Amino acid sequence: MPVVREFRLPDLGEGLTGAEVVRWLVEVGEVIAVDQPVVEVETAKAVVEVPCPYGGVVTARYGEEGEEIAVGAPLVTVAVAPAEGASLLAEAAAGMLVEAAAEVERPLVGYGVAEPGKGGRRRRVGGAAAVPAVVAAVDPAPVPAAVPVVVPAPALVVRTVPGVVPVISPLVRRLAREQGVDLAALSGSGPDGLIMRADVERAVAAKAAAPTAPAPTAPAPVAREGVVPLRGLRKAVAEKLSRSHREIPAVTCWVDTDATELMVLRRQLNATPGPKVSVLALLARICTVALARFPELNSSMTEDGSGIIRHSAVHLGFAAQGERGLVVPVVRDAHARTTEQLGEELGRLTEAARDGSLTPAELTGGTFTLNNYGVFGVDGSTPILNHPEAAMLGVGRIVAKPWVHEGELAVREVVQLSFTFDHRVCDGGTAGGFLRFVADCVERPGTLLRQL
Repeated sequence: MPVVREFRLPDLGEGLTGAEVVRWLVEVGEVIAVDQPVVEVETAKAVVEVPCPYGGVVTARYGEEGEEIAVGAPLVTVAVAPAEGASLLAEAAAGMLVEAAAEVERPLVGYGVAEPGKGGRRRRVGGAAAVPAVVAAVDPAPVPAAVPVVVPAPALVVRTVPGVVPVISPLVRRLAREQGVDLAALSGSGPDGLIMRADVERAVAAKAAAPTAPAPTAPAPVAREGVVPLRGLRKAVAEKLSRSHREIPAVTCWVDTDATELMVLRRQLNATPGPKVSVLALLARICTVALARFPELNSSMTEDGSGIIRHSAVHLGFAAQGERGLVVPVVRDAHARTTEQLGEELGRLTEAARDGSLTPAELTGGTFTLNNYGVFGVDGSTPILNHPEAAMLGVGRIVAKPWVHEGELAVREVVQLSFTFDHRVCDGGTAGGFLRFVADCVERPGTLLRQL
């Protein structure tokens, strides 16, 4: 008899107490492999897939999509076959071999055990019930209905359970799901009516060829009042910003800066072979040099506020707008990277923020933040510090403005820089010195050569 094991939501790190269910990746009755992701959850840090350490049949799921589950609460239960008996996963493997022989598809190396470095979902072999739709067997002896057993034999005979869609292959199920094909409406061309990949592909082609009726015009949305609950990332951001505003005596100073020479330098760099250098990468390089000159700003307060933690490495966070809202990815060891390397990592993390694939590790551990709010078309801001960091450099839009240059009025590319800092960590002289050094590097990029 199988053993039912309960898998609880693990601690996902950083002291998180729970996570919100975004999307279930498995269904009750589905056969899963060891370490297969079973659910996608949203934490205060990122959206992550949670793998289950057990392989077998999913017998229960806990929590609906949108519901928050506490760390340590049950997530799924799995019926695990005993080691000495033939397992459900072996049955699925046998079924896959039946379909592979019928369709002459690519060879499959096992179904129940994942190959190293490869993932993928194992679709359930049944319909809504926990009983598999197709049972591979050669022995007429009765077997338990809930946990069928496969007896190895030279030949395989496929028999179907009435009223259940005869599909074994997870590849076929996934193709049907992605293309919106109802498997129950298909007649299988395989042995004993088994639905094959070619059957789904024919249904997709017929669906594409069929004329489509025009969609009805939806009525205009009606504005409604109501309360939107704070959940997931939005809740975490609200709590963090509230704590920062409540605990940190933050001060902001700013300066208008002529960025014409910096833009000329960028165009010169991008005119040579190699990766393109962004303005953000140049500003990140300026920040790392400025923090080496003013190391007290690369710090944070202790939890109880009794001391200052000085950080030897610069882990540079930067504000990025993603599909989940504003996030702050972190470039690790930014001080040890070249300008090109900074640009490549900033680009990679920006893309991950846009598609929502940032990991919790990529969103934590920052020591200083660069906030480029100029991408929103604004000049200035007084941002709230990213707790527990002690400082943040803000950069507005770079725009052509009249400017006195070398004693004459000229049109120059001007940017407003703002600097917000924790007044407990330093005084205004240090903050002003940092901001003035950054502005000098923007106006005269050659200044950086003295520091490199």
